[in-house]
Amino acid sequence: MKITIIYEHPEWQKPLFAALERRGVPYATYDLKHAAFDPAAIPQTPLYFNQASPSAYVRGNTRAVPLCLSLMRALELSGARVLNGSAAFLLELSKSAQAALLHSLGIAHPRSLAFNDPPTAIAHWPVGWPALVKPEQGGSGARMFLLNGPEELERLLRDQPTLWQPDNLLLLQEYFPVDPAKGIVRMEFLGGKLLYAMRVISHGAFNLCPSEVCHPADGETSVCEIPAAAKPVEFYPYPEVPAAAVALGEKIVAAGKLDVAGIEYLEAADGRLIFYDINANSNLRAPIGQAFGFDPFDKVVDYLLTQM
Repeated sequence: MKITIIYEHPEWQKPLFAALERRGVPYATYDLKHAAFDPAAIPQTPLYFNQASPSAYVRGNTRAVPLCLSLMRALELSGARVLNGSAAFLLELSKSAQAALLHSLGIAHPRSLAFNDPPTAIAHWPVGWPALVKPEQGGSGARMFLLNGPEELERLLRDQPTLWQPDNLLLLQEYFPVDPAKGIVRMEFLGGKLLYAMRVISHGAFNLCPSEVCHPADGETSVCEIPAAAKPVEFYPYPEVPAAAVALGEKIVAAGKLDVAGIEYLEAADGRLIFYDINANSNLRAPIGQAFGFDPFDKVVDYLLTQM
């Protein structure tokens, strides 16, 4: 075997496993939920593909993230190639690092403030209200709230102290209303190049995970741990994605050392493209790929084969 898939979610990787099996590509798996490793006994394969998610803690798998980071550092020091390795994963784990990266690249993004104390955050918040509060270690839209004033922030964290988990660090973020009919745009990148883009109509939901097990296309029950919105999130192919948006996405992917990525942006009322989320664990959506004439998981296998 030449590749190991590192993962934690019990469902997200099944389409990739199926595509590898269809193509006759032998692979190993490393399940972070129940794991141990000897730094002197790795690597087992020359190539690893990290598919871990920051949202592991909402599934009771908080310990998966630190183990994944330790494993990838050991693998990299041992000479293995790790796709979406420790640098990419650290970027995905930190919303403030994402904001810092976007700022360094001169890309429009929401103002953000990382904090561990609500009164201090309120005193230093430069933008105004409403504002979003979200975990520094985000993922799947978990524990995100739209707040209309500082008193709502204080009340929220007083009434729900578990929102500080998993790392006792939160983020205030500038809120940009969007045209409900347009939603946001998510671009999927593979090997640094655009695979496809889609529009996502959220109906007010924060969980925009494109995996079909979280937002089924056929109306079946979601297996996602994040409560569903009143209306299902909708995903549409977006072949008209502007070339300027794609170029900025490529810039983010290169600077963030992301081999596979989902980059999200919104269109502000003044016409600016506001980039606000960088996803290293890129859950592809088969119906969107099929609308462009391909199976996106076969494309991932094609890419993996070039890296072996």
